[in-house]
Amino acid sequence: MNAVVERVRALRYAAARVSLLPLLVRGGIFLVVLAGFLLAYPVQALTARSLLALTVAAVLPAVGPRRIWPTFTALVTVGGWLLATLGFDRPPALWRLLAVATLLYLAHSLCALAALLPYDGLIDPDVVLRWLGRAGGVVLGSAVLGVVLAWLGGVGGTDGSQVATVVGLLVAVGLSALLGWLLRRR
Repeated sequence: MNAVVERVRALRYAAARVSLLPLLVRGGIFLVVLAGFLLAYPVQALTARSLLALTVAAVLPAVGPRRIWPTFTALVTVGGWLLATLGFDRPPALWRLLAVATLLYLAHSLCALAALLPYDGLIDPDVVLRWLGRAGGVVLGSAVLGVVLAWLGGVGGTDGSQVATVVGLLVAVGLSALLGWLLRRR
């Protein structure tokens, strides 16, 4: 019983010390994850019960960004996308794909930031703004590259699709090799 009382006291003490900026970052995580769910899932699957479950799932990475919850919610988002495209025959529109990918990246990036920020720390707002600026640059560059590669995939009929597929695979292998080399260099 003493252990439970001590945990409640520690929780109340920590809640009283929470500063605004880390709380806003965690609120951003919740909103970005929930928006990703709503964009990925088909409208037919969004009932009151499923909306409640998705809302609870969106709270989890905001509360525990260092745990498995960001990965879990990313998989739930991808599952919703697959359900919409394969189960409900929704055509995969490029704008929706880019939006879901953007929200997945932003959720991942915000979880990484929230994992670094202490609850009770006085954080300079420039830290968060620079972090979001870099994330925005990555999102913009990825979107432009994705649109260009989608356009190149349609050029040349079936030969263009095969060339784009091979180039994409070579880029993925090259990036994996680069990441492996960078990890070994550390």
